[in-house]
Amino acid sequence: MVATPIGNLEDITLRALRTLREVDQIACEDTRQTRKLLDRHGISKPLVSYHEHNEQARAEELLRDLEAGKNIALVSDAGTPLIADPGYRLVAQARTLGVTVSPIPGPSALVSALSASGLPTDSFLFGGFLPAKKTQRRKTLEEMKEYPATLVFYETPHRILEALEDIADVLGPRRVTIARELTKIHEEFLAGEASELRETLEKRPSIKGEITLMIAKLEAHVVETISIEAAFDKLVEAGMPRMDAMKKVARERGLSKREVYQKLNER
Repeated sequence: MVATPIGNLEDITLRALRTLREVDQIACEDTRQTRKLLDRHGISKPLVSYHEHNEQARAEELLRDLEAGKNIALVSDAGTPLIADPGYRLVAQARTLGVTVSPIPGPSALVSALSASGLPTDSFLFGGFLPAKKTQRRKTLEEMKEYPATLVFYETPHRILEALEDIADVLGPRRVTIARELTKIHEEFLAGEASELRETLEKRPSIKGEITLMIAKLEAHVVETISIEAAFDKLVEAGMPRMDAMKKVARERGLSKREVYQKLNER
């Protein structure tokens, strides 16, 4: 399982390049997309397509090759294989057959977006792509409404406005961050409430690029209605040790423990 760049072709590890040079063949979503990466790094290997439309039949072929002793690298068009991409069937069956499966870690839009989002990252739930149909999308959001973690989804440019409308209606005024075109020239982060972000994007002549949509957990919005000092005092009064209370306030607000400590010492 070889992770590949999500945009910038320089974002690939030395281990990933060595692996791609050493394997017997490479299974990929789009051979044209993978060829660009290989050409950039002077790698020439047999490519075989492996995507959602031929996954079942191609998995059987690849498993036969693996059982015959071949080494195969699986890559997606961008990022880490199997994360909202094909590959589950192949990996599950390979493990059942006793074939060694090794991850070659690297880029992931999910992790990259979260790390720079400004939203709490101590706990998050990745929901893949939101359903395309409005009724199912709203149902999915309703089911996750009380989940105590930052919610993360991938979304398409042509559905982002509808998704933001449903988020505003179902989840209310929570903090939302949109990461678009990560690691590329036009990389962009937009933050605000869902209704605000919808208004911003609606004014644009077009919306392009791959999008990661992140929604703050319920507490992350509610907690900001009171001051840091009040939140800290409330936790201590409830019996929480001072250091633990300081860590909790910092984590919920996306601050460092030192920043909270300095704020408390100012009063």
